Amino acid sequence: MNEPIEVEASFDRPLRLDAFLKICGVAPTGGIAKLMIQDGIVSVNGRVETRRGRNLVPGDVVSVDDEESFVVVET
Repeated sequence: MNEPIEVEASFDRPLRLDAFLKICGVAPTGGIAKLMIQDGIVSVNGRVETRRGRNLVPGDVVSVDDEESFVVVET
């Protein structure tokens, strides 16, 4: 796996995992993000995450299907 890509996000309110997948561009819609998470292909900090409402914090690393990874950076 390559180095994680930094993705800037605002933390004015909690950042949910499903929303982050849309910000990264790996899920075109919230419905697709939900299915990806339910299918178990999304992990946070190396652990499979099946809760789409999981709140992320700066520094979390989100991986999709062990191919792409993104690190959350606060704007």
